[in-house]
Amino acid sequence: MASPAGSRLLTRPATWNSTSAFLETSGVVSASGMIHPTAVIHPRAQLDATVTVGPGTVIDADVTVGPRCVIGPHVHLTGHTILGADNRLHAGCVLGDAPQDLKYTDAPSRLRIGDRNVFREHVTVHRSNRLDEDTVLGSDNFLMAHCHVGHNCVLGHRVVLANGATLGGHVTVQDRAFISGNCLVHQFVRVGTLALMQGGSAISKDLPPFTVARGDNAICGLNTVGLRRAGIAEGERLELRRLYRFLFLENRNLREAVAAAQGQFAGELSRLLLEFVATTRRGICVHPKPRPRD
Repeated sequence: MASPAGSRLLTRPATWNSTSAFLETSGVVSASGMIHPTAVIHPRAQLDATVTVGPGTVIDADVTVGPRCVIGPHVHLTGHTILGADNRLHAGCVLGDAPQDLKYTDAPSRLRIGDRNVFREHVTVHRSNRLDEDTVLGSDNFLMAHCHVGHNCVLGHRVVLANGATLGGHVTVQDRAFISGNCLVHQFVRVGTLALMQGGSAISKDLPPFTVARGDNAICGLNTVGLRRAGIAEGERLELRRLYRFLFLENRNLREAVAAAQGQFAGELSRLLLEFVATTRRGICVHPKPRPRD
């Protein structure tokens, strides 16, 4: 994700052509890159020669932008921020600003972003609050309008954050998780691989892989649609269903259920789910017990 060899510093705005390939509707990026005359780019900022920058954008000194990135209008890139290749930033994004942490004392902390991510309008991603830990986003993620990623978060690959989703500090989101609109994730929480949060859900406990969050700290089954789309075989899906029932629906003590399940469920995905539950520090979102009838 560092600046590629042979890239050159762009310190003067290039001529802006309104018919250039920057237009969002074209889906094509100019091979030579273009910088709008109203963009403000610090001389020390490192931009690959193929980067396109829209009007009114501000890029500060310690920012590195990789090949073929398309940066829309009125974006602010600041802090020690590194973007890989082929990222697309829509209007009003702010990436790399200081963490919202009262203990933060202007340390030159970092934000690292991989390749082919999409940041829609007014997305905010904050750099970390300490030097020994970065805020990290992987590749192929889709962050929809007005969502927020707090300091020291770590996102894997192919994660989707829908409109208005908010991640507190130190949150970990594993690969292919889907966090729906206006969801809230408390600081230090983990969201497992291929987990899904229904719209408006809020969690302060870890969300196990492959499960669906509903309401507050509750799950309501497996993300069967996500599992099929990910190409998970029917046999593996069936074993996950059996494991879900064993852990969450049969009124067992969860710690004891995990220990017992480790000798009964040998599939790779089952082992991943069991390891996630066994290593929780904040507790696990669980399936609510049915209410007794009158």
